[in-house]
Amino acid sequence: MKMFDIEGPIYRFMTTLMNMFILSMCWIVGTIIGLGLTIGVSTVAASDIGLKMVDNKEGYVVRQFIKSYKKNFKQGLPLGIMSVVAFYTVFLDFELFNKIENATILLLIWGFLSGAIFFCGFVYSFALSARYANTLKNTITNSFRIATRYFGRTFLLLIILVIETAAFAWNLMMIFISIIIGPACIILTVCMFAGPIFKDIQKKNTEDGIEYYDDPDSNEMI
Repeated sequence: MKMFDIEGPIYRFMTTLMNMFILSMCWIVGTIIGLGLTIGVSTVAASDIGLKMVDNKEGYVVRQFIKSYKKNFKQGLPLGIMSVVAFYTVFLDFELFNKIENATILLLIWGFLSGAIFFCGFVYSFALSARYANTLKNTITNSFRIATRYFGRTFLLLIILVIETAAFAWNLMMIFISIIIGPACIILTVCMFAGPIFKDIQKKNTEDGIEYYDDPDSNEMI
């Protein structure tokens, strides 16, 4: 049956599922070997593969991950640390609101506002670092600009990420599944939104401060 052929949907689904499992294991190992400090490096490397998977250009996952891990170590390290610190700050804000009696509503508003700003600043940063060469400051700035310009898509992405996170934390079985394919699932979801947006920006050659790139695979800024 064509359904079970090498080009059939079942084979492609199983191949994608296996690649996601391998990518998740690579991400976990890449993060653990740096005692958690290399979470950004692992995420950039995984995003590089995720973007290729979106374009149907993925090859040997482990080999590509190691190559991208080494290549993006310098930028991925501080990017990951900054993102963790930023979102931990938001978490502490909500914790203070819950723990302090008669806490002002301004504390809650500030938590949501800072969370939204940090989300916009980091949601596309890892994919941008994987695809293009740029400074850390410009990468975060571009992520924020993309998130605000493509607000509808970014808001939909946020909803999907929240649903995925809630689903993975639903019960022990889902938690186990999240360990197996969770990281790859989250990263691939972001890449499924980031990839088309990057192509759209390149096509329009915008003049709003977001860099334009001729060759998405060159990893060089023009």
